[in-house]
Amino acid sequence: MYYIVETAKTPEQAAADLAEAVVRNGFGVLHVHDLGATLRSKGVAFERQCKVFEVCNPQQAASVLAADMRLNMALPCRISVYTDGGKTWIGMIRPVPMLGMLSTDPALVATAGEVEQVVTRIIDEAR
Repeated sequence: MYYIVETAKTPEQAAADLAEAVVRNGFGVLHVHDLGATLRSKGVAFERQCKVFEVCNPQQAASVLAADMRLNMALPCRISVYTDGGKTWIGMIRPVPMLGMLSTDPALVATAGEVEQVVTRIIDEAR
């Protein structure tokens, strides 16, 4: 269900490299949520780092939405850079099993497979 890799990079360097890999692979970064900073700003004692990148390929997203507009709630793809146990991790929820829980449409499964392949490559490049 998940694809998560460890990296020897700092969270900051992993995040910067991830942003570059996203663009290099034909996706765009729509937004980056700094969950750690947000929690700390609300008075929550949260020591870890956690940045969630919302990434999208417009053609793939349009294809998914054309097939089933309800799937807008599963978009865009999210890739996280976070710390846990003193290590830095980069990961995602795999699009194929996630979309498989929401639809059995073969065309959507194929699109999810294509997206998963590219997003896996993005994570591996940022590693």
